[in-house]
Amino acid sequence: MITKEEVKKAQSDWASGIIEIGKTKGNQSKCKKLTKDFLYNLYDFREGSVQFKPTRASINQFRNNLNAAMSYFIANNKSFSEDKGFALTPWKEVLFENDSIILHENIATAMGNYYFKDKSGKKIKVEYTLGYIKRTRGEIKIILHHSSLPYNLN
Repeated sequence: MITKEEVKKAQSDWASGIIEIGKTKGNQSKCKKLTKDFLYNLYDFREGSVQFKPTRASINQFRNNLNAAMSYFIANNKSFSEDKGFALTPWKEVLFENDSIILHENIATAMGNYYFKDKSGKKIKVEYTLGYIKRTRGEIKIILHHSSLPYNLN
């Protein structure tokens, strides 16, 4: 059975990973290795399928494989020309604010807002829905990641 504590730990690990990737900006080989490890450790790309709709993607909206997801986080893939490398900002802080976490056997979903703060202190609010699976070895992996900017009336 997956627990809320495990979901929150996975969120904390994700936030730390995004911050660490940003610290490698300028060192392409280290950045690529760290991002690949991040995606394999936190997402279910090795054992299953992942549905990934990143925040700042409109031409190639869905990134359901490792290479497409890597491009979103660190760019450098000609197939995804819109990518600027979201994780390369670099972010100083990433905070999750869960609206709800729903548990069902070895699956959990979480929905809420997360806030990204850059070095200047500017904060960006992003809405998310994340789906997690608890694998037989006890690992928690993301199987669904949808994030978007809040609706703007203007």
